[in-house]
Amino acid sequence: MALSERERQMLEEMEEAIRAEDPRFASQMKGRRTGPGGTDRRRVAVGVVGAIIGLGLVLLGINTTLWIGVAGFVIIVAAVAYAFTPSRQTAALGVVDEDGSVKKPTQTGPSSKPKPRPGFGRSPGRPAKAPRSGTFMERMEQRWEERRRQGW
Repeated sequence: MALSERERQMLEEMEEAIRAEDPRFASQMKGRRTGPGGTDRRRVAVGVVGAIIGLGLVLLGINTTLWIGVAGFVIIVAAVAYAFTPSRQTAALGVVDEDGSVKKPTQTGPSSKPKPRPGFGRSPGRPAKAPRSGTFMERMEQRWEERRRQGW
């Protein structure tokens, strides 16, 4: 069922609010999906071929040795797990800046220096961030109540 124009507008406003409030979360949710459900066709093809080979070994193990059948079963499980786990595309990942923009990392490997964490080595004139209070769910409820008070 298609969304009405008003529903689309509300959805876009909600997305913009999420991007403004928590840019890291928004960039994580904007992951690359390569097919239906986020699976890669090549991985599914390799998984199917592996499962067929494993099934052949299971059938061979029934007629010969138990261990061949067990190995076939392990191959089936591994092939199916490989087929349905998402591939790790590190080239599409980036670093989220404080303003919410995502930038590609310039250096990779052990020689690259990590960025200093907020609060460590900061200048004396810069105030420290307030520590988080409450559990994750309590903070989410506080944000929800704050949005309701603001008229969202």
